[in-house]
Amino acid sequence: MKHAAAVALLAWTLSFAVHAEPLTLEQALASVTAAHPDRRVAESELALARADRDEAASQQDFNLFLDGALRSGRRFDSDDWRADNVGRIVARKPLLDFGRSSQAVAAADLEVVGRQTALFHVDTLRRIDVMARFFDVLLADMQYAADNEFMAVAYVAWDNAKDRFEVGQISQPELLKLEADYQDSRERRAASLQALRSTRQKLAHAMYRPDPLPGELAEPALPGNALSLPDYESLLPWVMERNPRIQTLQAQVAASDARLAAVRAERNPALEAEVLGGSYSRISNTRDEVSAGLLFNIPLYQGGRVDARLARELAQKERTAAELDKLKLELADTLLATLQEIEWLRNHGRVAADKQIEFRDWALERSRAEYELELKTNLGTSMAETQLAALRRKQMEYRLALALARLEALSGGILPPPVERAPQ
Repeated sequence: MKHAAAVALLAWTLSFAVHAEPLTLEQALASVTAAHPDRRVAESELALARADRDEAASQQDFNLFLDGALRSGRRFDSDDWRADNVGRIVARKPLLDFGRSSQAVAAADLEVVGRQTALFHVDTLRRIDVMARFFDVLLADMQYAADNEFMAVAYVAWDNAKDRFEVGQISQPELLKLEADYQDSRERRAASLQALRSTRQKLAHAMYRPDPLPGELAEPALPGNALSLPDYESLLPWVMERNPRIQTLQAQVAASDARLAAVRAERNPALEAEVLGGSYSRISNTRDEVSAGLLFNIPLYQGGRVDARLARELAQKERTAAELDKLKLELADTLLATLQEIEWLRNHGRVAADKQIEFRDWALERSRAEYELELKTNLGTSMAETQLAALRRKQMEYRLALALARLEALSGGILPPPVERAPQ
């Protein structure tokens, strides 16, 4: 039965994949930097932030333009209209705006920092997603092998019962019960077979390699599952300082402060240097062909424009600050839940799974001995239950690896060293 399951799995793998070597977890994780749609969105937002920064910095750029007019006029004491055309080339350079442009550039710089951190967070989330999909494929393969074994056992039991029913050894309800058991196991096996493809397709999409689908996967070593961790009280301030989402919102709050300062600076004077050269169709003593000077602008009344922009920026800042405070509360809860999950998996989940494997190994050996002595025929069932025990143990390791990856993501990719505790 086990050989038949392996042959069926191999045939399915060859029909959907052409990988010569098993795909490793490291190879799958290397796809994190691929042009996945999630990453392209984050990169586009970063490019927008950089463009906004360049636009803000360009406010202090040298400006060169042509200025002209085509017109005619006459003196008040004459009826003759004469051409009075003007053509000038003007160069201007902002000198001082008392914080308007510098604060706008500072705000744009902070937005760039926030978007860079957001891009890093997207890569981290994609890494976790690829890991989860990779583990799903491995578990689906193990689940299919176990369900296939259960179906084979149920079929043999039903097939043998048909002969016994013919000679009157069992009743029709007993035969129907065995057939129903077979159909139930066949249904579960069909669902497991479908999961072989669906999990591989999800992994391929997570890696952004939709074709061909991954075939055989290599079992990961997961040495990080033995990593020693600090306690919650030591890790919480570390997470609050280094979490990418917190850093992004903090940068956005600081950018709002800089934009507020830039808007307030619009009430300040502005000073520019100007050099121009002109040509005129009508000669006049009051016109210079070349001139240079300083231009200043002192706002006296601006209506409600500045106040409205200030109100908008204040509201935006308050919303971002509220999101930041909410995120801190959520991260504190998430951190505690993640640490508790890691502790449960290490101290309880693993222990229970190991004990189940120990029991199933013993039961399998007993069933094999009874089968050889022709006392019982439950060897296939014992083999399938042993596979389920191994599946449960792998689930614990994969859940632990994902929990540690989420913990690392909460900490900005770097976990602090564990705190040495003084002996009691």
